[in-house]
Amino acid sequence: MLSRCASAFRSDIVRRGLHTSVAARAKVVAVLYDDPVAGFPPKYARDDIPYISGYPDGQTAPTPVSKPDFQPGALLGSVSGELGLRKFLEDRGHEFVVTSSKDGPDSELEKHLHDAEVVISQPFWPAYMTAERIAKSPKLKMCLTAGIGSDHVDLAAACDRKITVAEVTFCNSISVSEHVVMQILALVRNYIPSYEIIMKGGWNIADCVSRSYDVEGMHVGTVASGRIGLAVLRRLKPFDVHLHYTDRHRLPEAVEKELNLTYHADVASMVKVCDVVTINCPLHPGTEHMFNEELVYSMKRGAYIVNTARGKICDRDVIAKALSDGQLAGYAGDVWFPQPPPQDHPWRSMPNHGMTPHISGTSLSAQFRYVEGVREILECHFDGKPIRDEYTIARDGSLAGTGALSYDSGNTTGGSDEAAKFKK
Repeated sequence: MLSRCASAFRSDIVRRGLHTSVAARAKVVAVLYDDPVAGFPPKYARDDIPYISGYPDGQTAPTPVSKPDFQPGALLGSVSGELGLRKFLEDRGHEFVVTSSKDGPDSELEKHLHDAEVVISQPFWPAYMTAERIAKSPKLKMCLTAGIGSDHVDLAAACDRKITVAEVTFCNSISVSEHVVMQILALVRNYIPSYEIIMKGGWNIADCVSRSYDVEGMHVGTVASGRIGLAVLRRLKPFDVHLHYTDRHRLPEAVEKELNLTYHADVASMVKVCDVVTINCPLHPGTEHMFNEELVYSMKRGAYIVNTARGKICDRDVIAKALSDGQLAGYAGDVWFPQPPPQDHPWRSMPNHGMTPHISGTSLSAQFRYVEGVREILECHFDGKPIRDEYTIARDGSLAGTGALSYDSGNTTGGSDEAAKFKK
């Protein structure tokens, strides 16, 4: 009877998007997106994924000491996937709480902040760690991103508390760059409306091609040429386009010559000459609302923007207006602000867009790499070993490692409370 009761209780908390374990040495709270509507686990389309041991810049893929107890290619980023961490953490005597309930004062996340040592989040379903939440977390030692991007953490508040902020750099950069190229082609070739015509039983070719162009010969520029931006440039070169970039760290001359790149000292000078602009920079106070009315309306009429960086880099209302009046021919990406966006968010209904949920970096292939990286970082944290510099955003009260190179200190979480308006 007791066994049946315990089983029923656990089934109930799983349905509510909350998995927890018994009290232990340290509490780790993971905020993950919901399971598939049709249930977990899904029926997989493939039996395996390619093994990636390293990245183009020489960085190795994650190298945790412990071995995974899951099949690479499994759905790990949702609540029931638990990032594959439960056995790893519970075998070490830690408490592990997993939930999708993250927004608002009555969320499950809020209930566990008072004694959480580590909060794990994903960029796709971010747990916004504001100054107010950090103040409610007296035992918090680390905010860990399962993926890339730590803008959902108030970095100024984290530094004031000397909280470590870490992420799994490069784990899904190539995944995102593939998404960028896909969406550039989808916009320029008018793929989505053409697909919808077929789905509705139609065959009007004129309607399909009235907004369809070739990418060949276009001028394409990236805002930032880091791991994602450079990967985008390399993947676009075979399309015989003119490639442009701007970044506060200029690429080596050999790379510029290899890809025939045109460098621009600032964003404003680059966007004026580009037919397509792809945004690949981090969100920090220096890039928040970078694409404002002045910048967007300085672009060529009929230009396209693909933003897989962060939604808040673009002014939400300016983008919707520019699509409506024809200044922009199209806008695509997978990043919004806040996430999830309320149902009345204007980007859901604006014309000529190709937006998706935030999925570019959480393919099943990418999930395996960022889960391995999370485990490596947790091993270092609990064993008192240094975390790789490339995984470090903030340490000992200041930006460090990748954070010192890529971020400005400050806070970009303002307005994130609107995520609570989203209705499942």
